[in-house]
Amino acid sequence: MDFLTQPFPWYIGGPLIGLTIPLLLIFVGQSLGISSSFRHVCAACNIGDVSFFKYDWKTTGAWNLAFVLGITIGGFLAGNVWMNPEPIDISASTISALQDLGFSDFSGFVPDELFSWSSLSSPTNLAILIIGGFLVGFGTRYAGGCTSGHAISGLSDLQFASLIAVVGFFIGGLLMTHVLYPIIFGS
Repeated sequence: MDFLTQPFPWYIGGPLIGLTIPLLLIFVGQSLGISSSFRHVCAACNIGDVSFFKYDWKTTGAWNLAFVLGITIGGFLAGNVWMNPEPIDISASTISALQDLGFSDFSGFVPDELFSWSSLSSPTNLAILIIGGFLVGFGTRYAGGCTSGHAISGLSDLQFASLIAVVGFFIGGLLMTHVLYPIIFGS
């Protein structure tokens, strides 16, 4: 089981992700995407009399809900059962930049100062979670899909809209990292 605590090399992970798309199209007849699972959950729960949620979610979304459940269980197992005991190996310049922003604990996958239950007591962190969650939800719906759907499925289908969405994701990530984080967490 030691191989589960180590990152997969690119030459294994990449082809596995790449094979997911044709396998989904051939055996399920669907493309990969996570954000559509929210619509399937609302349809399954019969939320009000909204036409957007009135469809046969069992035939179009059951596989998607099973996929999301598997991701959730896999994430829990990876973070709690098969977690690598070694700290994440990040560059000295990244550690220095994060320390300049006030982060000090680099023992886990993410900084505890931002991603822990105790961080919710900070108004700044709480605002980031609420505003960021709204923007991610709005952007996902507005773009017609999430990062995995556009970057993996959409680009492999050569969809121009997915190319625009992925470029937007990268620009947004760069702006957050290099402009907004220093403003929010800068000393």
